[in-house]
Amino acid sequence: MDIPKPTDADKDYFRSLVPDDARIEVKPMFGNLAGFVNGNMFMGLFGPHVGVRLDDADRDELRAIDGTGDFGPAGRPMKEYVALPEAWRMDPEASEPWIHRALAHTAAMPPKVKKPKKKK
Repeated sequence: MDIPKPTDADKDYFRSLVPDDARIEVKPMFGNLAGFVNGNMFMGLFGPHVGVRLDDADRDELRAIDGTGDFGPAGRPMKEYVALPEAWRMDPEASEPWIHRALAHTAAMPPKVKKPKKKK
């Protein structure tokens, strides 16, 4: 699987979109970045693309906007996520409501329980 690497500008852009919320943790993921709430990913960076996790209705609404697309590896997109339009980089405020919807949707999920590490 080919995983694109984000540029420093991509990472800075992603971090600029992360809401100021003490529940959020930003961590590296496969050379990219991801935002987590209660251990569940609500937004991510895949190469230059920012994707958000939404419920079915919000996903359909966002996909109706020109410039959105699949998020994740080609041929294996992450089904609950939608990539935000590249054009929104020039207007980051356009992303804000979708990121907050993703945060609210994901925060309502049960916290992710860490699996114990296997002993070798």
